This record gives sequence, C-alpha cells and structure tokens, in this order.
Amino acid sequence: MRLNLNREQIYESIIHYYNNNYKHKEFIPGISKVNYAGRVFNEEELLYAVDAVLDYWLTEGRFSEDFSYKLSKYLNIDNIILTNSGSSANLLALSALTSDKLLDKRLVPGDEVITVAAAFPSTVVPIIQNNLIPVFVDIELGTYNINVNKIEQGLSNKTKCIILSHTLGNPFNIEAVTNLSRKYGLWLIEDNCDALGSIYQERKTGTFGDISTMSFYPAHHITTGEGGAIACNDDNLAMIIKSFRDWGRDCYCSGGESNTCGKRFTQQFGKLPYGYDHKYVYSELGYNLKMTDIQAAIGSAQMDKLPSFVEKRKLNYCKWNNVFKEYDNYFILPNATDYSEPAWFAYPLTVKRDAPFSRDNITTYLNSNLIETRNMFAGNIIRQPSFMNTKYRVSGTLKNTDVVMNSTFFLGTYPGLTQEMIDYTIEKIEFYLDKFNNV
Repeated sequence: MRLNLNREQIYESIIHYYNNNYKHKEFIPGISKVNYAGRVFNEEELLYAVDAVLDYWLTEGRFSEDFSYKLSKYLNIDNIILTNSGSSANLLALSALTSDKLLDKRLVPGDEVITVAAAFPSTVVPIIQNNLIPVFVDIELGTYNINVNKIEQGLSNKTKCIILSHTLGNPFNIEAVTNLSRKYGLWLIEDNCDALGSIYQERKTGTFGDISTMSFYPAHHITTGEGGAIACNDDNLAMIIKSFRDWGRDCYCSGGESNTCGKRFTQQFGKLPYGYDHKYVYSELGYNLKMTDIQAAIGSAQMDKLPSFVEKRKLNYCKWNNVFKEYDNYFILPNATDYSEPAWFAYPLTVKRDAPFSRDNITTYLNSNLIETRNMFAGNIIRQPSFMNTKYRVSGTLKNTDVVMNSTFFLGTYPGLTQEMIDYTIEKIEFYLDKFNNV
C-alpha cells in the first residue's frame, strides 16, 4: 500500500491517533493496575519519533544533537555522550578509566572500587567486568545511601575509585564523598540514573563526579525506551568515553563527517603503516553502545516535560508520606539526605522487625490488589547467584544491607500516578494496616 502524504498530513494523523488511543484512559479501581512506574507522554513524543523516522537518518543526527544540548543545558555540563542504556553508561564510565591515555591515573586489574551492595547490578557489575575489585560498604536505613562514616575504613592502597548511585533519587552525602575522593585522589563516578532532577546543596546531582551517568529506561525520570547518557566536564575524558562507546576508534568525527582533524591520512598509530586511515584506527578496546536518533527524538520531547515530572514525583512522595507517617510504628520511613531536594524515583519503606507482618506479607497483599511494589533492587548483591564465585571485599559488616534485602520495598512516585490511583492505594493500605491497630 502506497500512501501519498506530506509531513503535515502525517503529523495530523499522529495527533488523531494519539487522541483516540492514549489520551483518555480510565482508571477502574480493582480492575486497572496501579503501576510503580511507566511511560508518561503525549502526542509530542510520537511526533518527534515519527519525524526522526521520516528523516531516516537512524544513527546519531539532529535529534541527538538537540537532546544532548537540552541535557547539557539542564545540568550545566559541557559534554553529554548518549548511549543505548544506563547500564552501558556505567560500563563506559568504568571502562574509560582503564585507558592508557590516563597514564598513572588509569585503573588497572586488581584496583579496588568503593561501592554498596544494596544496589542495582549495573552500578556494580562494570567493576567486575573491568577486572577490578568491588569493596562493599554498608548503608544507612532511611536514606538507603552509603554510610559515609564507614568509607575510610574500607580504603586500601589499591583503592582508586568510588562509584555510587543516588538511591531512589535521594542524593548520597556528596560533600563527604567528594571530600574523601579529593583527599585520597580517587575517581568519583556518580550514578545519577535514578535521580535526574534531584538537587544537593542547590546544585543538580550528576554534576559533582568526574563522570556521571543517566538512564532513560521507562521507569526513570524521562524515557527513550532503552537509552542512557554520560555527563562529563573534562574534554579529554569525554573523548576517551566516546572512543569506548564508538568501537574504540581514535577518530572523533561525528556520524557523516570525515577528516575533522585535517590529518586523516598523515599520522602514525601503533604499528600501522604511516598515514593509515584515521577513521579505522582503534586506540581502545571498545564497544558499540550508541543511541539511535529515534530514541534521541523521544528524549528531546521528554526533556521539555522533565521539570513538571520532577515536581509531580515530589508531590506523590509527599502524598505517600502523609499516609505512612501515621504508621511509623510499623515502618522505617524514608528521609531525604541533609541539604538535598530529591526527585524521588520511588517511596521506600522498611518493615520494622517487631511489626506484626513481614515485607512479603504486605507486598503480596498489595500486589493481589493490583498495586505494584518492588524490592530494593538486588537487596544484598553478594547474596545473588552471580556473585557466588565473584571476587570482592566487604568492609566491616553489611548489617543494614541485609535488613534492606529482607524487609524493604517501595511504591511508585512516577508522574503517571493519578489521584484516583493514589486514593485507591491508600484505601487498601489503611484497610490492611488498621486491622493490626485494632488488635
């Protein structure tokens, strides 16, 4: 079938399609699901995506430039490197620090990296994939971030880097961590995947580390479906990251460009013949982890909504907090890190040891009523099957991390939660918990 339509006609059809298929979705209590996260979009994302398809550039193009510019402006960071996922962003961040170009600052096999075990795997696994040793430090309950008072005891003469996420959007104690990283000359990678829009000391998270990472998976603050990004102010480090992302090539030309450096056929690299085509010189053992222009188009549309998404997450957090503060005899409630304004990814709760129910009791009940919950990611990651034969070091104990593994869960705060969904959830929660109050 051949359609003879111009772009304006296609755009009108897209708006019509959105209005008919997505705009008016009714929530029916007890029948509709209350998701903990999900896509929030309107016709603009569809229009941007279709526009990119009609360009049929596919790889990085004008929408990638636009998306990168918006991220750069939002974070006030010089370099944005788009990737195909937040997990890839973390892998690239660690891998880039192994580059020979960093001379005596490069990470080498056997070097140690401070992190936490109460984490999502993609924060920790790149350490192991680069033949480095994760050193796990316990967390605080309530903030669910690293206990900064225990970091120094985890350091050794092999410690070269710290990688930490802002757990569920709640910033870790950045001042303490950055002071330690400077004191001991450690790289700092800031995993900002769950925290885009969070603020610490009046400055956005993702702007403090040597490198920071972002994820645009549908559960996160904005989405491109699959997708991520790296932020970095150091131009040389950004070039190394981009090389690792782009097959390890030495050439830094953008897609569709050639001979930007003006020396494409007049340089010597390794043991290659003099003048070997610079576009096919590989200075790193890299990957292909780029984003498509279609994904970037969706991201560009999402960026325009990010400020409102952040405010809605904060509002939803407050709504949950108003409910659960009446039940603090059963739960450890979340608390924001000092001097921070989290753009909450979720609302975490830890069931107290003396509560008359367990984490699994209440989450089973909620899910049976179509209210989604999630445990705190990997719990204690060293208990996971993949870590049974993995080399790591634990500093002190992981007592609180084990509490999280056994007793913590979270509800969503994402902007797609309507008041009807929240009211229904509150009704079910109060019904469950008031039974114990009346015993």
